Amino acid sequence: MTENDTDDTDDTDVTDVTEVTDDTDGAVDGTRRGRRFGLSPLAVWGLAALGVPRVVAHDLSLVGPELNLVLVFAPPLAWLAVVCGRRVATPLPALSMVGLAYGVLLAVTHQVLWEQAFADGLPTLGGDLAGTLSPLWEDVLVRGFAVVSSVATGLGVGVATGVVAWVLVRVRQRLRGARDRSAGG
Repeated sequence: MTENDTDDTDDTDVTDVTEVTDDTDGAVDGTRRGRRFGLSPLAVWGLAALGVPRVVAHDLSLVGPELNLVLVFAPPLAWLAVVCGRRVATPLPALSMVGLAYGVLLAVTHQVLWEQAFADGLPTLGGDLAGTLSPLWEDVLVRGFAVVSSVATGLGVGVATGVVAWVLVRVRQRLRGARDRSAGG
């Protein structure tokens, strides 16, 4: 009997349940508690944290452009490796969540390092808005835009990486299907 079958002697209602494999880390269609998107919360935040060193290095001007380039692309490449290696069934939502978590970490890190990052002068409103708000409200507004921008950037990186992962998964599936068809015929 498979998981999709019902046993007449059992009153349990078994609905369409996808096969559970080790590839999905015990998740059933990515809906197992804590793994709704194919990754555990710890994995989501752990992958997101891979981007924090770049934020710190950038805000404190610790690295040159070459190393900064590595720090920019290494985390999303690691995200791809994890979701493709673990064969996460839904890479786009999984990496969107990683990106959202990365955006939150990006925002928090920028706020913590704000004064060090702008040691030469804090950002202010310009143009027609210059001087229209008190310094406190101007700081709140500028920092608020930085938070929104950070979260949006993180989410954008996650979605873009998720799209790449989705394409890679589809290509792998097509290649596997073609290989299976050629082996069977």
